[in-house]
Parts: sequence; structure tokens; C-alpha cells
Amino acid sequence: MVKSSTKPVTLEEFLKLPEAKPSSEYINGQIIQKPMPQGKHSILQGELVSNINSVTKPQRIALSFPELRCTFGGSSIVPDVAAFAWERIPTDERGDVANVFKTHPDWTIEILSPEQNQTKVTGNILHCLKHGSRLGWLIDPGDRSVLVYPPKQQPELLQEEQEILPVPDLVSDFQLTVGQLFGWLKL
Repeated sequence: MVKSSTKPVTLEEFLKLPEAKPSSEYINGQIIQKPMPQGKHSILQGELVSNINSVTKPQRIALSFPELRCTFGGSSIVPDVAAFAWERIPTDERGDVANVFKTHPDWTIEILSPEQNQTKVTGNILHCLKHGSRLGWLIDPGDRSVLVYPPKQQPELLQEEQEILPVPDLVSDFQLTVGQLFGWLKL
């Protein structure tokens, strides 16, 4: 986690800044740059987006996005994967997917990078849940575990290969075990 601003800026000022690579987030009045994604992070992110969308997009149930800026509740965060119920996807005047999402995802997924602060990432998931997200996952490729955060409930740690990962009701047709998730890391 790299703090990239020493003087306080407002959310409005932050949103006017040019996008950085990797993305920066605005949390509690601070600009924090996310770490550059590495191999394990990238493969898990790509597979999750692809596999979720293969189940949900044809039926117009939901759509997942990689690295999508979501601005709500006084913060502007960039979850690794943000899934939205179809009817909640913001659109522009032409009916196309909007560029700006001023709302929480229905399902937020974070993939922990080796140099990333787990407390900060957990804080982003909790922020989403506080503002209406239906579920959060914190995936740790290092110890091959997933912390599942249901709203207003105790988080659940899943590590056994055969355990089925809980998903929000809007994507109930999507099923994935811990073993399948981390199996994507094998070539």
C-alpha cells in the first residue's frame, strides 16, 4: 500500500485527478495507490470475471467487472472484481454501460497481493457491505484461503479444497470450490 498524497483532498478533487496505473483509491480522505497486480492476482481475477460472466451474462442476471472504480459512501474504491445485478448496472443516455459507477457492487471480490495491507482491503469489503453489497470475498493466494463476508454476519474462513464458496443469491447458478479457485493457478 502506497500513500500518494500528503495534503488532504476532497473526494471531488480526487475524482478530477487523472487515473493512475495501478489505480488509486480514496478512503477516509486519503489517496492510496493499489499495488501493481502480479501473476497469481491477475490469473485469479481474469478467471473469476470470465467464469462469473459466462454464467450470468447470457441470462442478463449480473455482470462482473475487473478493476472498476466504484464511488459511494464518501469513498472511491477499485475492487479487483465488482459484480452488479443486471438492473443495477449504470447506463448512459444511449443505454450503454456507463463509464462512472456511483454505487456499490452487489458482490465485491478482493485478491490479496503479497505487499498489500489485509486490514485496508478488509476495510474496503466492509465499506461495500455497509452500503448494500450482498457479499464480499477476500482471496489470499499465499495461503490458499478465502474469507467470506456476508452482510451483518460473522466472516467465514474457507481453506479446504472441497468447500463450496458461498455466492450472492443473484448468481446462485455460479458454483465454485476452493480447490477449483486455486486450481486456476496451475499451468
